Amino acid sequence: MIRPIPYTPDVERIDQDEADVNAELADTFRQIIETTYRDLGHGFRGVHAKSHALLQARVRVLEGLPPHYAQGVFAEPKSYDALIRISTGAGDILPDSVSLIRGFAIKLVGVEGERLAGSEGDSTQDFLFANGVAFPTPGPKKFLPNLKLLAKTTDKVEGLKKAVSAVFRTAEKGVEALGVEALGGESALLEQLGGHRHTHPLGESFFTQAPIRYGDYIAKLGVVPLSENFKALEGQEIDIAGRDDALREEIASLLAAQGGEWEIRVQLARDLAANPIEDASVAWPEEDNPYVAVAVISIAPQPSWTWDRARVLDDQTAFNPWHGIKAHRPLGAVMRARKVAYAASSELRGRLNGCPFHEPSNAQLPDAE
Repeated sequence: MIRPIPYTPDVERIDQDEADVNAELADTFRQIIETTYRDLGHGFRGVHAKSHALLQARVRVLEGLPPHYAQGVFAEPKSYDALIRISTGAGDILPDSVSLIRGFAIKLVGVEGERLAGSEGDSTQDFLFANGVAFPTPGPKKFLPNLKLLAKTTDKVEGLKKAVSAVFRTAEKGVEALGVEALGGESALLEQLGGHRHTHPLGESFFTQAPIRYGDYIAKLGVVPLSENFKALEGQEIDIAGRDDALREEIASLLAAQGGEWEIRVQLARDLAANPIEDASVAWPEEDNPYVAVAVISIAPQPSWTWDRARVLDDQTAFNPWHGIKAHRPLGAVMRARKVAYAASSELRGRLNGCPFHEPSNAQLPDAE
């Protein structure tokens, strides 16, 4: 068995122009937020503006984890209350016929440990996931042109976006049919630009894409359907026709009656050549280094999206991988860029909406059963 690589600060390499690139990213996020504010009179997130599910959850760390996996918030077999937000990647509020990548954000409440700078005094831990094993680009420098493209198209021209999305979905299906090994059977860029199929979010698997510190080690995390009702939705396409909020409606119809479970899995870095820290576009090989289950996320039956919940989780709560403990410090250029951009985005949104953000002390949401 290949042993995991110990974490040391020198695993990161910072480019000379990184500060300038990150400042430009933050400015582009500002442009997106200000555009939607002019259009809609509300400060939405610069990315993942539209939520589909806003959930209370319970996260149970598994018993008997090997020492390499019993790290950070997963060090002991305990349970946490949690908040979850499932979303779509655009920076404006679009009908679901414009199909983009999906996001899954989780905030653990009642976390102990030495805090990351900027989150002192809090007791939360955020993990952010997207439904792809790797980030669309190696780092922020190559992601910046994509974000600028999104900024230029952040407006109310929905008809054009629907047409473009349909074209990219057709192209994406062609890539999947070819099974191109270099693309992993799918194209991250096509999905980012609107080519994601209309699959059910509860059947998706989500990944941190970029690495984080995992206690004494380095890892990427994944969230995978565990309950049979979620597993049954894998790859299932939703009829979107005439339904601007179809994803929200489909999630609500299931969670109102059934609830469900996901599994949190961890893939430890074991070779910095095969498991690079700075290039987030590289999917770490799983053949001899699989994702290993460390915890279970349980969702009780509940109303999965309401306006009252949106006021709490969309308008008053930020999800940021830099909200947490040092044992889960985000790593690599993509994560460092998020530190700058997300902080600036939250400050602007709080100012526009007249509601500064704060970290919750509990996971209680309105309309709880």
